[in-house]
Amino acid sequence: MLLALLALILFAGLLIYAACSDVASLTIPNWVSLAMAGAFPVFALAGGMSLGAIGFHLLLGFGMLAVGFCLFQFNIIGGGDAKLLAAVTVWTGLGALAPFLMWTALSGGAFALILLLARSHTLMLAAAPPFVYRLLTPKTGVPYGVAIMIGGLMAIPSIPLINGALTLFQP
Repeated sequence: MLLALLALILFAGLLIYAACSDVASLTIPNWVSLAMAGAFPVFALAGGMSLGAIGFHLLLGFGMLAVGFCLFQFNIIGGGDAKLLAAVTVWTGLGALAPFLMWTALSGGAFALILLLARSHTLMLAAAPPFVYRLLTPKTGVPYGVAIMIGGLMAIPSIPLINGALTLFQP
């Protein structure tokens, strides 16, 4: 139970940090994705997952990295987004991959639409932080790390390694 709670804190904390970093600077530091992907085998081994299952999770992550690289090459997502997608996929495995991708796509589309609408209307923001002006500048990218964070957080109940921690928050 404690192991699942620590895994949940690490997973959610890194996702939240990545999203905040992406909103603030349109970058996701490499160390976030590396820490997330690197922590998975440690928690999985400590949780009793077989080496074959861990290898399969890592293989899925590499597959998602290849997909993310293609999306990056077509200028659909940024490089940090591609690496974060892969790192989260390592944690989701096949069982939680569908909810992760569904929530990521839905929230990414909604966020992009909101940004496009906000950018099309001239908003006078007297005391907004600098990152808000950057987000509202036309032709600025969409911080897709926010969508990846939402997708990852929504997939938590389907991730066996960390969903055990959710019982601590149930009455």
